[in-house]
Amino acid sequence: MIGRAAAGFLLLLMAAIAARAEDVTHTVLDFDELKGWEADDHEQALDAFLLTCPDLDDPDWRALCALAQQKPDAKEFFRLFFRPVLIEDGKRALFTGYFEPELSGSLSSDDRYRYPLYRKPPEAAGDIPWLSRREIEAGVAMQGRGLEIVWVDDPVEKFFLQIQGSGRVTLPDGRKIRVGYGGANGHEYRSVGAELVRRGIYQAHQVSAQVIKNWVRRNPIAGQELLWHNPSYVFFRRIDSVPAHMGPLGAMNRSVTAGRTIAVDPAYVPLGAPVWIEKEGAGPIRRLMIAQDTGSAIKGAQRADIFIGTGDEAGRTAGRLRDPGRMVVLLPIQRAYATATEPNL
Repeated sequence: MIGRAAAGFLLLLMAAIAARAEDVTHTVLDFDELKGWEADDHEQALDAFLLTCPDLDDPDWRALCALAQQKPDAKEFFRLFFRPVLIEDGKRALFTGYFEPELSGSLSSDDRYRYPLYRKPPEAAGDIPWLSRREIEAGVAMQGRGLEIVWVDDPVEKFFLQIQGSGRVTLPDGRKIRVGYGGANGHEYRSVGAELVRRGIYQAHQVSAQVIKNWVRRNPIAGQELLWHNPSYVFFRRIDSVPAHMGPLGAMNRSVTAGRTIAVDPAYVPLGAPVWIEKEGAGPIRRLMIAQDTGSAIKGAQRADIFIGTGDEAGRTAGRLRDPGRMVVLLPIQRAYATATEPNL
């Protein structure tokens, strides 16, 4: 029987072979090659790393997590026990932003709070697509079944909450409840922004979440049809285990941290790994973040979605973020050199 360490090395070897077959390169860099490394607040990155590193199961990650829990000097910890690895798949880097929406809602419906967030019905389980967004919202399949978690007052914000996958709802008495992704109806996502471009209403560079919201509100009938263009529908679950002051749960089932968490493609970047970000464009970012989340649109070795925070201002910032740059994964030393496809000369 193969031991866990040997099995882990075998998996690494297989991953390296697969990477070569796909023309994916892993280049080990020096920390001096990371732009702005010395100026970052590494303590914040270490705090974010500690939120999810106890869930990492490989021996090398477990050992580093145990050391991190002793609260060493953060910059020296990362420099001594990791090596920066530039993972490339031939595609240009792209950074976008995401956020946690905050909506107004009520635990009971009335003339204001008319738009329910639903739990997933049992018949929507499985791989076969269930009812479309139009059929769910315009039909009666969900009515009278007690599947409502909360009612909100804005159907447009509800739509974008479903795109984000999680959010907070502020009740009339000031209490806040958090909802998270609870499943979907099995239909593929269609971009309503791309549909506006296809119709000639906007050019691609003009489209943002705020532009879409404004257009739908100015054109309520055509706007509803536009939202129904996307047949994908997300269901929710109530999350009472996460205090309101903490971030929403990411793919690792732990709270994400504004400005320190990124969503990545786990086919290339291990969840839980530190990642050095060099975002260019407006408001350049040079910062060590932690890969703690994923997303259906986050595909590729140089693709990352930066968690901005909660609320409207975070949403506006996230909606404007679409920039090039470079991301470099910090891997445990032995793992970094085991996966290298180019020599570090």
